[in-house]
Parts: sequence; structure tokens; C-alpha cells
Amino acid sequence: MSYHVGRLTADEVRGMFDRIAPVYDVMNRVMTAGLDRRWRRLAVREVVWPGDRVLDACCGTGDLAVEAERRGGRVVGLDFSSRMLARARSKSGTIEWVQGDALALPFEAGEFDAATVGFGVRNLEDLEAGLRELVRVLRSGGKVAVLEITRPRGILRPFFRLWFDVLVPLAGKVLPGGKAYTYLPASVRRFPGPDDLSALMARAGFQDVRYRLLGGGTVALHVATVGARLASPGATQASALRIEGNIGGVEA
Repeated sequence: MSYHVGRLTADEVRGMFDRIAPVYDVMNRVMTAGLDRRWRRLAVREVVWPGDRVLDACCGTGDLAVEAERRGGRVVGLDFSSRMLARARSKSGTIEWVQGDALALPFEAGEFDAATVGFGVRNLEDLEAGLRELVRVLRSGGKVAVLEITRPRGILRPFFRLWFDVLVPLAGKVLPGGKAYTYLPASVRRFPGPDDLSALMARAGFQDVRYRLLGGGTVALHVATVGARLASPGATQASALRIEGNIGGVEA
């Protein structure tokens, strides 16, 4: 396992996030020019309705869970980093914060109406197992929204590489847990692109998988539904439908 190739064990990921918890929110704002807040609102609006029981898996410091609560959801935020959860608890006393493993969710089948994951599935040691767990805990008709960094194509690609592959790791050298900012761009390079992630979600058992590109193509928002539980997840066929935005399918 290596920070430079973007693959870490579960214990290494947990330790990394414990170390960067004090600067995590600030770095999110800096790296996205504050756009991450808008992206979280978009994700929540896609899948959460007032009164829904919502799971925010890999919740980190809790921003996405708080957004789901503002939407009217009854929210559970789960993460396996105790220091990230400590930050999350300071943001809401009414959300149920749970320390746990996204690969073995401590919930009953069909317990949730909606699930969200914000920039977390990339860090799972077994991505397909994590997706299957989300399917398991969602009710039939339940929805999931997954936000994740992706590599843009076209004119923005060289600027993204300069920012993400050069400047972000340099910033990490003066921040707590600096190796995390070497791991981050490496993990994005080896992570499936939007079409491949759509296919993996379909294979895990999601239906009506679709995505839209945000931030000039640097972030993908995938949305999908859990169908009636009449067949095994492997037998489920789901279509990957790209949502076209206002300009070339890419939004800010």
C-alpha cells in the first residue's frame, strides 16, 4: 500500500483522516474555491425529502449530513475516523453520529430512504462491497447520491493537473498529515471515471444510474435508485444515463 499510488489499507486511511481532521474543512474550501458547499446542496436535493431517514456514509466532518438535515431529513452520519466525527458533532447535536465501517454498515436492511456519500467512496478498500452495503440498507425505491472527484477532459485538463498534482501536494508539506495531499491526487488517478463508476453501481444493484459533471468536469454527481428486491444485485440491469447540463453537460 502506498500514498504515491493512491491505495491504502483501511487502518492507514483512518489514521490519515485522523491527522488531517483539523485542516480538512479549510482545505476543502481552498481546493474547490468554496464550490463544495454548492455541490453538497445539489446532491441532497437530488435524493432527500423532508421526513426521510438518511444515511450519510463516510460523513467526515459532517457538512453533507448537516445539509441533509437542513432539507428536513432525519440523518445518521457514519465515519470510521474518530477525530473527523468529533468535528462533525460540533456542527449538529441532533444528527446521530456513528463511528463505523462503510464496508459493514451497522444497520438493518432497508432501514433508510436515502443515502449520500461526499468524496468518500474513493477511499474504500473494496469499492464494490461498499456500494453493495448501500444497496442493502436502502429500502426499495430508496435513492443514493455520490459526489466524487474526477479528472476533467479538454481544455481544463492541464490546469487541473497543475493544481491537483503539483500545488496540492506542495501545500500538504506545510499542513498536518501532509502525506494525505500526495495520496489525494494519486487516488483520483486510479479511481474509475464517471462511466465506469456508473457501471459498478449498476453491478452492485442500483437502477437508473445517472450522473452530471460539476466544477468544469472535476467532480461527478452520481444518482441512482434501489429497485424492488425481486432479484439478486448481480441480476439487476441498470442504465447509466448522463445528465446533460446547460453547457456541454458540465456545471459549476
